[in-house]
Amino acid sequence: MSDRIDDLDRKILAELQADASQSLDEIARKVGSSKTPVWNRIKRMKETGVITRQTAILDAEALGLEACFFVLVRTSEHEADWQRRFLDVLRRRPEVLEAHRLAGDIDYILKVRVKNARAYDQFYQALISEVKIHNVTALLSMEEIKSTTVLPL
Repeated sequence: MSDRIDDLDRKILAELQADASQSLDEIARKVGSSKTPVWNRIKRMKETGVITRQTAILDAEALGLEACFFVLVRTSEHEADWQRRFLDVLRRRPEVLEAHRLAGDIDYILKVRVKNARAYDQFYQALISEVKIHNVTALLSMEEIKSTTVLPL
């Protein structure tokens, strides 16, 4: 797909990543085009899956979610049924912002956002009550150095 994205598409995508609430007129002016071609390009990029959704980015701390944990999960279970149950649990837990299956000694890493350590423990207890896990290590983020949703174009 990236070979069908030209410089104008990249400029439009950069503007949308910076602020998707901009009007089509604003975006068109900033990228040096007119409104209709910009609208058509955005529509095409949505249809082809380049743009998957538009959303608002919230401040977790302003909402009282002050603790960010990176949770390292090791399992001795590798059957399809276990994986299906585990992924289902993760998808149902709103605290889990990201989940990645890894290569190496750790099987999964989760990014979990909660109010405090007690809330993390409640999440942990719920997780291990629903699915068998060999080992869990939780790392508390002391400071967020960089966080972005902006992809390099």
